[in-house]
Amino acid sequence: MNSDNPVTESVTAPPLHLDEHRRTLWRYARVATVTLLVLLLAAGWIAYARSHHQVPPPRLETVRAERGDIEQVVNAVGNVVMLNYVDVGAKVTGQISDVFVGIGDVVKEGKLLVAISPVIPTGRIENNRAQLARLKAELAGQNAQLDFAQLQFQRQSQLKAENATREETYESTRMGMYSAQAKVDAINAQIQQLEVAMKEDDAIQKQTKVQAPMSGTVVALSARVGQTLSANQDVLMRIADLSRMSVQARVAEEDVTRLRKGMLAYFTTPGYPGKQWLGKLRQIMPLPTEDSGKQGKKAYYTVLFDVSNPSRELMAGMTADVFFVLERAEHAITIPAALVVKPDRKGLQTLQVLQVDGKLQIRSVRIGIHNGERAQVLNGLSDGEQVVVPDGTTVR
Repeated sequence: MNSDNPVTESVTAPPLHLDEHRRTLWRYARVATVTLLVLLLAAGWIAYARSHHQVPPPRLETVRAERGDIEQVVNAVGNVVMLNYVDVGAKVTGQISDVFVGIGDVVKEGKLLVAISPVIPTGRIENNRAQLARLKAELAGQNAQLDFAQLQFQRQSQLKAENATREETYESTRMGMYSAQAKVDAINAQIQQLEVAMKEDDAIQKQTKVQAPMSGTVVALSARVGQTLSANQDVLMRIADLSRMSVQARVAEEDVTRLRKGMLAYFTTPGYPGKQWLGKLRQIMPLPTEDSGKQGKKAYYTVLFDVSNPSRELMAGMTADVFFVLERAEHAITIPAALVVKPDRKGLQTLQVLQVDGKLQIRSVRIGIHNGERAQVLNGLSDGEQVVVPDGTTVR
């Protein structure tokens, strides 16, 4: 290499892609720095806010424990029926000549209801009366003859004792006395026989006038003027005492075993919304209703209780929504039934109570009567306290 010629050293410039990489890293660094500053500022602001303001706790749904009456019942459906009634019929054969009442009429015991044309000829009744009078007159005459025959026999008996009369005369007076006595006995027998016949006729005549056997209301009437009747076969009308009614409730087999005679019962009917009628269970029929308890069907039993109906508002056949009261408590502490869960072995369950200071307290409570809406709290809770509703529980 020629030393006279200057040596030229070449310097290689850095690649362009390295500068771009540095710039990208620089941009990332600036973004990270800004982000960090924002987070630090936010954290500082939250710390500042918390130091100057209280963050409210999450809102809880609560219900208030309240005092009230609560009852546990067996519910059933039924119908109002008549309690005391009588079917009035005819005791004689004849034809109706008059009807003196109509459906809905209130009658007193002994009131004339229906008249039936006489089944015994009037002439026969008058003839029997005349014959009775004649027999009584004959009896009076025969009694006089008997008295005379007895006096004659007594006199002959005295004379015979003194041997002052003949035997034939004595026997004749004795036979005369016996004959007079026999005639008196015969007339008495005829009178008795005639009186019996006349009493029967009188009884039949009385039965032609049908009277009310009890006080009440005529609720059914089939008697018509001109109708021919057969003795002891025709029902003319029905009279019922509507001042007291009965309710026939249809109770399922799983509920009827919890009912007892004398327990309180009440019902409502669609005809009088909001009104209740009270009574006491009178009878549980031991056999199931005809359309139940066969071929695997659930059995239902008829349960009866009576109610007062002084204003006659209730009518036979009305639908009754019946409630038999198993247990009842007045002025009890109650909570919604949805808060009740299965108790532990001690019969207790826990509730969360929100106190006045906003803190939660766990309470162990004992549940008493409960129905589909409310439950009685026997202890562990006071009136007015706020009970927390668990998540997922719907309270009505």
